[in-house]
Amino acid sequence: MQHFPRRPRLAALGAVLAAGSLALCAAPASAVNGTPVSDSDTTYAYTAQITVGGHDRGCSAVLVDAEWLMTAASCFAADPAASLAVPAGAPAKPTTAVIGRADLANTSQGAERRVVQLVPRTDRDVVLARLNRPVTNVTPIALATTAPVAGEELKFSGHGRSAAEWAPLRLNTGAYNVDSIAATTANVTGKSSAACGGDAGGPVVRSGKLAGLVSQTSAGGCYGIDPTVTSTTGVIARVDDLASWVSSTVGAVKITDFNGDGAEDIAITDPKATVGGDAEAGLVRIVYGGGKGTAEINQDLDWVSGASEATDWFGESMDTVDYNEDGYTDLVVGSPSEDVGTATSAGFFDVFYGAPGGFGTGTLKATHFEQGSASVGGTMGGSAPEQDDRLGHAIAAGTTQSGEPYILVGAPGEALGTVTKAGMAFYVHGGGTANVGIHQDTTGVPGAPEAGDRFGASVSGDANFLAIGSPNENISTKVDAGGLVLFNPNKLNAESKPTPLSGVDQDSDVVSGAAEEGDEFGYALSLTEYRPSGAAAATESILAIGSPGEAMTVGTSANADAGRVVLLRVKADGTWSYLRELWQGDGADDVSGTAEAGDRMGEKLTGVNTAPRAVSTEATMKLAVGTPGEAIGTETKAGAVHTFSLLGTAGANDRWIESGDGDGVPGTPAANQNMGRSIWFTGTKLYIGMPYGPSTGALYALPHSNVTAGGTVAAVTTYKPGAGGLPTNAAYFGYVAR
Repeated sequence: MQHFPRRPRLAALGAVLAAGSLALCAAPASAVNGTPVSDSDTTYAYTAQITVGGHDRGCSAVLVDAEWLMTAASCFAADPAASLAVPAGAPAKPTTAVIGRADLANTSQGAERRVVQLVPRTDRDVVLARLNRPVTNVTPIALATTAPVAGEELKFSGHGRSAAEWAPLRLNTGAYNVDSIAATTANVTGKSSAACGGDAGGPVVRSGKLAGLVSQTSAGGCYGIDPTVTSTTGVIARVDDLASWVSSTVGAVKITDFNGDGAEDIAITDPKATVGGDAEAGLVRIVYGGGKGTAEINQDLDWVSGASEATDWFGESMDTVDYNEDGYTDLVVGSPSEDVGTATSAGFFDVFYGAPGGFGTGTLKATHFEQGSASVGGTMGGSAPEQDDRLGHAIAAGTTQSGEPYILVGAPGEALGTVTKAGMAFYVHGGGTANVGIHQDTTGVPGAPEAGDRFGASVSGDANFLAIGSPNENISTKVDAGGLVLFNPNKLNAESKPTPLSGVDQDSDVVSGAAEEGDEFGYALSLTEYRPSGAAAATESILAIGSPGEAMTVGTSANADAGRVVLLRVKADGTWSYLRELWQGDGADDVSGTAEAGDRMGEKLTGVNTAPRAVSTEATMKLAVGTPGEAIGTETKAGAVHTFSLLGTAGANDRWIESGDGDGVPGTPAANQNMGRSIWFTGTKLYIGMPYGPSTGALYALPHSNVTAGGTVAAVTTYKPGAGGLPTNAAYFGYVAR
């Protein structure tokens, strides 16, 4: 057998179909055109066309999930004749997909997307390809669960050549007879038609279920093939045994992958690090997964805006999202202590774009955001930077239900007119600099701007909702009692802003407790997508609200600043209900720890749904709570991390983590380590930063089993200055990790 990738002769979109098929020696057979599909026939709408690079290669594919195509690995292999091996991660060349169009020129049908991630099989000609956004107007096809049988008929469809055209715009179909079955393939013969170049990866279907993909063909009768070649035999790649692999792949939490190689990367800030002799200028360390080395981002690099200056605290906040939707995770870094002109601590933030060679190597390296910038425009560009605005104090980046990336950034020191430190937030989206401002004088937002509210001091977001906290909000006469507002980013209002839903504070009738002075309700926020039983998708969310200033009574002791966490269920329509409170209790219950003065439980929160496509369970919905003021023995403010299920009862699902207790964070507790101020859940790990010591800081990646009630302790990955290729220059290493 022999591969014959072909380059297209034509430049139009519908004409760039080539490659992916194999030549087979087989007995002659009659070959004629396949059957064109009419626009009104949606039977084969799951079929897609893939174009690799600048029309370098074309294939067919099939939609198996709203965000995923399945196609032939040979479509992406560097040399299909030599090997079908395809590297995991972002495609080597920009790749587009058109899904659900019987006529490629009919833009009223289907959708156009980018392929941003490849997950290949190593045992057959199959690869899963993630799209930059979900396809909502085409129904994915389900996989068959039994193998093809010799003698049965299978249908196939594709955007490859026909008998008369090199690159037909019209989708064509055909039928196969199954000749014989092997472990991962089946030999077939086309009934009156063969698969042609460009059909590779097209769906092969039995009774409406996906049985295989077009992989190899003799191409008899196809346009451009020697007329003496008449065989319609071919080989399909079986997929009937891949349901488990597909489910686990499409249902996995997305990883941070800055260089697009399929290995998880990590960014670690050190905002007090010295850069170019400037103390506390700040920097970000990058550790590329798979042993690809380390890198540093600081403001003395020529592709980073500004310049390193003493006390900039570059990297004080950070989050990640694929903002330009190219398959490489991008980094959003806040510098809220940065001076802008003469405005001290006005703050700004930057988006740094991932690329195959890492940060700073792509054509698009960074986008800079600061108030008053003409290039930024919108509300942000139209407002002036002022002293202590602290733009970038809090950052949450994510994607909406439609897959649009967004960045939600707080500026809690922003003055609204003469109202100082009322605070506001900016919602940035559209893949560029489009931005709108949100504050308590915005239409529909509950409350009113008051001095010192610090609206935007905390922010969180998932695909369903946004939450903006004002922990210093006065509730009635209770100073700094705190509150928050929920928004829907999937429905923009007349002002092109996320629609305000409701305000939440502790005087809400259904929330336990009451607003009290200094509670700081909303100091930390964490939204986690939730799929209840009976729902088709995770269109609800669980909101965790930290109230570290809360006094918790144990016996006759009020225990000021002991802290607690409140959990709410936010339904798809934006209404919410109270679930429960989490606190350490009195020492006699089954919750680890005891509420004590100064614990500040809930000062930091991070949640994760480890199976976002499945019905949520106690095991898949996880929450980590930072308690940085916790005294361990006689060591004050040593700190601890407490993990819970977002759904289960606290005591049955909690686990206590402190330095040296055997869960994976080494050493011994010491005063002022404030463990719990730097925590972040991913789909597989809980990252715990120790920026306040020992020494100049460290970051530990604990597998989920280490931080789950009853879980076994597995090996922990340690990131530390002076080890693993990381420079020794550090001060608060591990301040934020993403």
